[in-house]
Amino acid sequence: MSALITPELVVLDQDLGRDRAPVIRRLAQLVVDAGRATDVDALFADAWDRESKTDTGIPGGLAIPHCRSTAVLEPTLAMARPAPGVDFGSSDGPADLIFFIAAPDGADQEHLKLLSTLARSLIKPEFVASLRTAATPAEIVAIVDGALAPAPAPEKAQAAATTATDAQPAPSATTTSPATPAPASAAPAPASRPVIVAVTACPTGIAHTYMAADSLVAAGERAGVELHVETQGSSGATPLDPALIARATAVVFAVDVDVRDKARFAGLPVIQAPVKRGIDEPDAMVAEALAAADDPNARRVAGGGNDTDGTAAGSTDSGPNEHIGQKLKRYLLTGVSYMIPFVAGGGLLIALGFLLAGYQINGNATDIVLGNSLWNLPEGGLSTYLGAVAFVIGAASMGFLVPALAGYIAYAIADRPGIAVGFTAGAVALVMNAGFLGGLVGGLLAGFIAWAIGRIRVPRVIRGLMPVVIIPLFGSIFASGLMLLVLGGPIALLMSGLNDWLSSLTGASAVLLGVILGTMMAIDLGGPINKVAYAFAVAGLGAGTIANQAPWQIMAAVMAAGMVPPLALALATLIDRKLFSAAERENGKAAWFLGAAFISEGAIPFAAADPLRVIPAGIVGSALTGAIVMGTGVTSQAPHGGIFVFFAIGNVGMFIVAILAGMVVSAALVVLLKRFVRRRPVQAGAAADTSAQAPDARATAPAGAPAPAATRTPVPAR
Repeated sequence: MSALITPELVVLDQDLGRDRAPVIRRLAQLVVDAGRATDVDALFADAWDRESKTDTGIPGGLAIPHCRSTAVLEPTLAMARPAPGVDFGSSDGPADLIFFIAAPDGADQEHLKLLSTLARSLIKPEFVASLRTAATPAEIVAIVDGALAPAPAPEKAQAAATTATDAQPAPSATTTSPATPAPASAAPAPASRPVIVAVTACPTGIAHTYMAADSLVAAGERAGVELHVETQGSSGATPLDPALIARATAVVFAVDVDVRDKARFAGLPVIQAPVKRGIDEPDAMVAEALAAADDPNARRVAGGGNDTDGTAAGSTDSGPNEHIGQKLKRYLLTGVSYMIPFVAGGGLLIALGFLLAGYQINGNATDIVLGNSLWNLPEGGLSTYLGAVAFVIGAASMGFLVPALAGYIAYAIADRPGIAVGFTAGAVALVMNAGFLGGLVGGLLAGFIAWAIGRIRVPRVIRGLMPVVIIPLFGSIFASGLMLLVLGGPIALLMSGLNDWLSSLTGASAVLLGVILGTMMAIDLGGPINKVAYAFAVAGLGAGTIANQAPWQIMAAVMAAGMVPPLALALATLIDRKLFSAAERENGKAAWFLGAAFISEGAIPFAAADPLRVIPAGIVGSALTGAIVMGTGVTSQAPHGGIFVFFAIGNVGMFIVAILAGMVVSAALVVLLKRFVRRRPVQAGAAADTSAQAPDARATAPAGAPAPAATRTPVPAR
């Protein structure tokens, strides 16, 4: 195994500027010059993408920028000791010791363990002090190698305090179950010491995960607490012993990603914060956990609503500063995301039924299926029979659209006890002909009622009945009763008016709606505005019929417009390659497939690097495509898939023409803007923020920064 750091990877006592971006680029250049990475732009882009999500500065004048990158050939450390220090976002000022950790995507476990060991060493004062006094790069390398050398077995007390070391990573850490743990030993603690369990995790799982764990353990010792940490990092995870969790009085989540197998901690008071707070303020987090353990009204980890206090705890994923608008958006988008599989499967099956048996199948598919079989085919033969089967299954799936929407909106609010209440309210909305608007209202109503009932303090003897009997029973009575008696009728009238308005759209009105939808799809590429347009199209998809195809036209406009930005940028990289960096040209190759599959996020790497020229060009092309689709009556019964669900597209020829038109216009505009519209000069390393990125991965990059590497495929935000 080659050395992680060598003298040529160390820069001492040089003025590297005041901004972190040039420092990261300088260290990335060292890694490439040492033959340990292939592309400075790609490595810098990956490191900057990670830096943009969370500041890597930590108290004590330290910073640990780090990333995984396909450009890295072997795990590497590069170090800078700049004079003066550089601001990496730490609360106590600039950093004068900067370690850049570069790991390949497929780094082996042994190297990852060494990287995490280094990160943990950085919270040791004697290690940091020796780095500050070292005179030469060779001394730095010797100090780091000494820290990475195998250490003697830890003392028993420390072994009991840290339950998730790197020595035995569990191969199935991502699907850990309490029934199949690989725990470290959990020594009994004195009765006087409270027990707190914790989980630390960051997106890359290399540095912050382990530093937060050690900081929390040290804070627990200072507070007289027996604190056990599970590190869900890159070098594996050893699950906490269920016996420890059972003894715990509270849990701390210092995480930037979802906690694996969170249900293990159901009912425990929870303190949740970004992983960096576990490094910066571990004592405060431990103190908050101790206070929460004594607070009967403390926020608790959801676990099917059957928490230790009998309440429906709700999700622990929302931040403490999340305002009501953000919460409502999260609730609604949760419902839409769970609804989409019903719509996708159902819509494609209905389209397949039409393809096999013709549109006349709409009125008699059930009779054909029940009155015939494979051995007694109806008139029209096997194609008609199979088309009827596909139509019946698809219609059954689509029938769950509104109940699933309502059920999972309620789930987002009240956790599992809300599901039954929400599904029932959604079914009642169907009975009242209130459509998807009824589902939205019914889901919110059901969720808040289920949550409120779950908050009622009840005797211990009936706590177990709350999530499985009492909340579903009384929640359904109140929520569905209100839908039937008060809200359903007015919502049905509103829904009828909306359908009539959509059906009446022709000519200029339809074209204008297409322009609006296309603009919304391209303006933030998977962000909130894009999601609103997509959710509107998907939610209305079930209302489409042969007689009323307006909802299908809206779906087609949204899908076609969303395909344009990545396809346009892929084309632009071919028209004039010199205008794009090497990383962007690689991204362009991936964008062909992403755009064809309706993954708008394929354009995000370009928009992140140059938002003021890329996003307007994408808006123009997408708006044109939306207008053409609506103006020519193109329809889509599928909510996703792009060109790959061509059989679900009505007038597929014009669908393709509309996409090509928008693609060509956007590509031409991108090229023209890049050639003739100069960017405003900014200071080196200044961040160019854009809303084009999805909320879970901010598209922040320094001016002129290259796009992230192409091999990191964006995840659909729909």
